Amino acid sequence: MISWMQKHNKYLIITIWIATIAFIGAGFVGWGSYQYGSKASALGKVGDIEITQERFDMTYQNLYNQYNELLKGKFDEAKAKEMGLLKQAFDSLASQARLLSLAKSYGIVVSDKELGEYVASIKGFQKNGKFSKIIYRTYLQGRRLKAKTFESVLSDELTVQKLIRLLGSKALPFETNILASALSIADKVAYKVIRPAELEVKLDDAALKSFWEASKSSYMTPRMYEVEIVWTDSAKANVDEKALRDFYDKNSYNYVGADGKQFTFEQAKSMVTQDYKIKKTKKEALKAYVAFKKGETKATETKVLAENSPELSPALWSEITQAKTGDVVKPKVVGVKYATVKLLHVVEPKEKEFEEAKSEVTKVLTAQKKNELLEAKSKEVLKNIEHENLATTNWMTMQKFDKMAPLSQQETLQFLQKLFTSSVKKGMITVSDNVVVYKVTEQKMDKVDSNLSKMVEGNANQIKKNVFESNLFKALSKQYPTQKYVKGI
Repeated sequence: MISWMQKHNKYLIITIWIATIAFIGAGFVGWGSYQYGSKASALGKVGDIEITQERFDMTYQNLYNQYNELLKGKFDEAKAKEMGLLKQAFDSLASQARLLSLAKSYGIVVSDKELGEYVASIKGFQKNGKFSKIIYRTYLQGRRLKAKTFESVLSDELTVQKLIRLLGSKALPFETNILASALSIADKVAYKVIRPAELEVKLDDAALKSFWEASKSSYMTPRMYEVEIVWTDSAKANVDEKALRDFYDKNSYNYVGADGKQFTFEQAKSMVTQDYKIKKTKKEALKAYVAFKKGETKATETKVLAENSPELSPALWSEITQAKTGDVVKPKVVGVKYATVKLLHVVEPKEKEFEEAKSEVTKVLTAQKKNELLEAKSKEVLKNIEHENLATTNWMTMQKFDKMAPLSQQETLQFLQKLFTSSVKKGMITVSDNVVVYKVTEQKMDKVDSNLSKMVEGNANQIKKNVFESNLFKALSKQYPTQKYVKGI
């Protein structure tokens, strides 16, 4: 998740200054070493707009909470540093400052009336559908915010939104038609599908052993854990109908079907019973944990398990792998039981002997050899394509096409997506594990109908919006240069 966010954080940054009061309801986080002075001090300047410590702190908190929500509460200062959250917070404020500078040059402002109406419209500040001054003041006091500061932030965000609405432009009809025309290109294709399953690979022990010798470190035994386990079964827990109904009423949102509809009590009764028994057994499991830790009770069993073995839960493994020899891990649910685990010994991974690794080596080397044969066979077919026995399609567009046997419907679509973005009349296209060797035999432009134009209109608008915003930010970066007064951001 972290690597994905690092790759895509430029998109997340842009959303910060258009996500109005996303920090409502979120608690402040402490970031200690990230403080750089008093709240009144400036950390930098963009054009004529200073980026204050106070604004920076609020933006940092907003970003922190967004990532924490994405990672389901597992975001911390270490990850924040890894993500470069300080820089992201500053960059988001710098982006906003450039837009505010542009808005100021155009005379775009947000009136007190507009601001007041917006604050009053925020549901978090309403009671029975009406704005509550008490809730509003309580919110500000709880976040140690002055109304003037908070309303200034909202005013800036509303100004940016107003600017974006004014600058926004939809695709013109001819632009939409150009995109629709690209989807109306129709091809007839002659093709042959080369499949790995059709290729035979023969390997002897000498070839396998040679391959294993060159890559021994890739074939390791799993890390093993010798553990003692105390099981506490929930099956014997006593339940009654009233207790089950009360439990269901409090947790009914957990019992829904694949269609999203909530189960009735009767429909969910078996699941409710199991969950309630597990909950009721928790105290007994904790008592067993204490007794086991003190040496007052013996383990139910001793086992040697490979790391992440399904015999224990992921939650248990998360703690076992961090534990030291002799540590006792608090009970966690495994199926319908609680497991209290004591770590006795860890056996580190080692290189497998040839016979141990043989099946894995065979699988890897077979796949490698098949890929080599697949590539060689495909190139041979392409070289002699004029003399090959090829299948031929009907007219195909991205919207209308028949399945290209032996490919599936989805694989055919994947082939077309690659074909229509290629300028090569004949060639090879990889689809799943297969290679399609093809040549385009005929091509034409179908008439663009109104339904297709309407369908692509949203895509055309988005493409134009993305291009416009990209160029706008490049221009604003030159027009309103950034100064940083503090290192590390």
